[in-house]
Amino acid sequence: MATKTINVDMLAKMFLAGAQNIEAKKEYINELNVFPVPDGDTGTNMSLTIMAAAKEVTALENPDMKDLAKAVSSGSLRGARGNSGVILSQLLRGFTKSIRENKEIDVQGLAAACARARDTAYKAVMKPKEGTILTVASGIADKAAEMAQETDDLEAFLPAVIEHAEEVLKKTPDMLPVLKEAGVVDSGGQGLLEVIKGAYDAFLGKEVDYSAIAPKASVQVTKLSAQDTADIKFGYCTEFIILTEKEFSDEQEKDFKGYLSSIGDSIVCVADDDVVKVHVHTNDPGLAIQRALTYGQLSRMKIDNMREEHQEKLIKDAEKLAASEAMKDGAKESEGDGKKSDEPRKPIGFIAVSIGEGLNDIFKELGVDYIIEGGQTMNPSTEDMLNAIDQVNADCVFILPNNKNIVLAANQAKDLVEDKEIVVLPTKTVPQGITAVINFMPDASVKENEEAMLEGIRNVKSGQVTYAVRDTHIDDKEIHESDIMGIGDAGILAVGRSVEETTKDLLSQLVDEDSELISLYYGEEVKEEDAQRFIAEIEGIYPDVDVDAHYGGQPIYYYVLGVE
Repeated sequence: MATKTINVDMLAKMFLAGAQNIEAKKEYINELNVFPVPDGDTGTNMSLTIMAAAKEVTALENPDMKDLAKAVSSGSLRGARGNSGVILSQLLRGFTKSIRENKEIDVQGLAAACARARDTAYKAVMKPKEGTILTVASGIADKAAEMAQETDDLEAFLPAVIEHAEEVLKKTPDMLPVLKEAGVVDSGGQGLLEVIKGAYDAFLGKEVDYSAIAPKASVQVTKLSAQDTADIKFGYCTEFIILTEKEFSDEQEKDFKGYLSSIGDSIVCVADDDVVKVHVHTNDPGLAIQRALTYGQLSRMKIDNMREEHQEKLIKDAEKLAASEAMKDGAKESEGDGKKSDEPRKPIGFIAVSIGEGLNDIFKELGVDYIIEGGQTMNPSTEDMLNAIDQVNADCVFILPNNKNIVLAANQAKDLVEDKEIVVLPTKTVPQGITAVINFMPDASVKENEEAMLEGIRNVKSGQVTYAVRDTHIDDKEIHESDIMGIGDAGILAVGRSVEETTKDLLSQLVDEDSELISLYYGEEVKEEDAQRFIAEIEGIYPDVDVDAHYGGQPIYYYVLGVE
């Protein structure tokens, strides 16, 4: 007997099963990373992205299609990590926008949703590249449109679309030479395939283990500085999501923010169509909630007594309190340092993504206001970016992603912020980020600073030295597991068995007659005495070039270096 429609209950099961499947396969997807570095993260990023949406879905009670669409779209948008995660969130956003008004979905509805998913994702990427997750999404949309003309039976439609997606994925190495050379298919495309295959299992009625997406206790994210309890002007941290009956207009958002400002501070009001995320510190949470109810239903409500929490913090954790107090003079760590919201806004602030005690300290010393812990080994989410933006008390906030896989998430956060000007500098490495901040001119305008920092970034050649996690052939180099690799901006430049010899080989390809400065940041696995001896050797090799060396403390990478 033919199955012609999918109702909201079945679609929710299919979505959760898709999330469960990519969670189970994430390590396999990570291993498809083209470069054999120990931080392949496509599977992890896609899993964390869709799991953020799964958390929203599991919190729903008896949802209709519109509720389900909101939860999937909003959860994945804010939970998006890395380029693959951001693209997945855009695919889900487009898909859910197409089906949100339906009570049930037939093949025509699925075909339309697949097309909108593809179009939304392509628009989100400045320079779409074929042979990637986008290509697989496009293949899915094309086959769905074709099958919608041939059958109205989902039992014929779905397997045909999945089979075609597998065929497209197998062809990705023919579209991207780097995939063919490495002998792998595109990892993002594989991740998307795992999502739809998991969804199909649920459609077929197969038993699915949903334990990985079972609801967990929420994590407290609000941190307080070591100020006296009496200094806390507004005592309740109040958070909730409004599920509006219709799209939240700009005028409504302005009015609501104005009202929140009259009853509290530390306000975040981020609207995504008809889903509005709200955060406010107030002495009367009921007032915020009552006004919010005039716009729609409320979800994920959380109210914390900050004075009570602060007293417990003082009693239970004096050492952390002292450390927090000492950090007030520097930039914030990723959880924030509780800067008082009644301080006047400064014109320009900075957020930098960094990892490693030494690198964090360098960014702080250069005046960065907020450090997001993350980077190559754990890409921060769009939500992490939004939280950081909220903590920086400035009219304009410059974001330094310092990793090519974080730029999209930063831009996605930028699009969700309206009360501050956000400038995402496309820094792809830590040396680029450091150079950008050094080129900042306090008395110049935002535009002048953006241009000056971009010019500084263009003058930086970056390098990273790490080890290989598998055998492969890439960039015309034969690489074996445990080999040491020197990676430049455009690919692998040096391969050897010694960290220091490989680093010297890498530098020899970055330094030229115009080079004036070599910056070296040694990682947590390099002993200080070994680093100092090696740095002296580098100074001897390049006597006409200044060598600036620092402890970076970064994991995985023995050395991170920049040449200007």
